[in-house]
Parts: sequence; structure tokens; C-alpha cells
Amino acid sequence: MTKIHELPQVDTARWQAVYLNDCTVPAGADIPALTHELAEALRHPDPEIRDGAPYVVLRTWIQRDVIDRSLRARLGAVMTERFTVPEIQARTFAPLVLDMIVGRGDFDAAWLAAFRDWYPAEADLRGYDQELGWLHAVAHGADLLGSFGLHPSVDPTTMLTLAADRLLAPTDQLFAQQEDDRLAQAIARTLTRPELSAADALDWLAPIEADFAAGRRLGVPTTAAHTSNAMRTLRMLYLLADVGVRKSPAGPATRLPHAEPLKHRLAEVLALVFQTH
Repeated sequence: MTKIHELPQVDTARWQAVYLNDCTVPAGADIPALTHELAEALRHPDPEIRDGAPYVVLRTWIQRDVIDRSLRARLGAVMTERFTVPEIQARTFAPLVLDMIVGRGDFDAAWLAAFRDWYPAEADLRGYDQELGWLHAVAHGADLLGSFGLHPSVDPTTMLTLAADRLLAPTDQLFAQQEDDRLAQAIARTLTRPELSAADALDWLAPIEADFAAGRRLGVPTTAAHTSNAMRTLRMLYLLADVGVRKSPAGPATRLPHAEPLKHRLAEVLALVFQTH
């Protein structure tokens, strides 16, 4: 396996040509070898490579089943390893690739375990970096959280707890590129699971309420960056509980089964950080 610190070798001209040809598979293509190259491209420090044609081609080939189930399983295993590598762009693009795979319907408990270990612990929460481009750990992780939250093999309450853990993790980084919106959508999608009881839909808010209450007792409830991030995420979740959430970008809005008690509970929790002066 290629060592992560080695610069990935990517034929950018080839991938640009494939992209411009509607992502059509080149004649005589070695799909496993090309999948490996695409996976390498998505850890590249150059954002023009990592977030350009290879990203679109990989997503399209997964959707079209050019990359079949067995190859997707191998790709998923590679991505789980990346959650622990030093390079931030490799860590934060791993959930994007796993989201492509899980969104296709595939699942491996090892993928979920690796994601649960990484997501609340990731300390580099920069959205955009001038040299590395988009990193977006919280937003990219949120997309995968939402896909896991919808997958029938995943207990949705574990994803709600994971979202709360991410919001409660101390950080100095304020969400500035709609990370709060992306995480709220992931939570809302998870909350559409019909097997969730009313208690399940509300209980994950308890530790956030406790954190807000502790800050209020200190007299500075919204000073901490993580508190501000959580507050804005819950506000967006309230809106989604009111109007519904799209399970996919092109799909219709779906109502949350426990929308009314959820809105009431969100209002109670948010009241702890409501400033009147």
C-alpha cells in the first residue's frame, strides 16, 4: 500500500478527459487500478486535484456501479485507515468517499467504528485553507453521519449521540462555512427513522442542555466556540423539524415523525443561551 506521506501519482489530464466525456469508462480500463488512482487523488494536498475531476469521476462511477460492491468494500477499508493519518486533507476527504459508498447502500461495521472514533475527536475544524482548499471535517463528517443515520443496519440513536458528542467537543473554531447547517441536516435525516420513539428523538439533547446550563451558571453561556456552534446547529434543526428535511438533494421534504415534541424540546434547550441584553 502507498505510504500516506508519499505524494500521490495522479494523471490529471486523463481524469479531466474522462470527466469531460460524461465520466465514460475508457476502453480497456483496469477498473481496480483506476479506482486506486482515484482514491489516491482524494488525499492529494493540491485542491485542484483532490476536489476536481477525480472526485466527480469517483462519485459517478460508484453511482453507476462501475466500481462494484467488492471494489467498494476495498475502497471503504482504505478510507477507514485514513481517519488516523497525519494529513488533514486525507482525514477529511475519507468521510466523503465513505458517504458515496454508504449512500449506495453498502455497510461494514468497521467503517462505522472508525468514523465514530474519528468524528468527535478531530481537532482541526478549519473549513477552507488557502493552500489546501476545502477541508471541512465537520461538514464532510456530517454528510456521512446522515447516511449512516438512514442506513437500516445502523442504530439511529448512536448517530444522534455522535452528533451531540461532536457539538460538545471543545474547540476554538467557530463554524463559518455552514457546518452547522450540514450537521443539522444530518441529524434531521436520522430523526426520520420510523423506529425512533419520542424519547429517542429527544434524549440525545440532554448533554447539550447540561452544557448550556453550566455555561449559563458561569454568566457567559455563549462565549465558548462549541456552545455557539451547537446553538446555531439546533436553531437550524428547529427549522428542519418545522418544514421537513430532504433525505437526498433531489428528493421531497420528509416530515420528522416526532417534530412537535422535538421543537418544544429544542426551544427549552435554546432558552438557556437566549440573550435578552
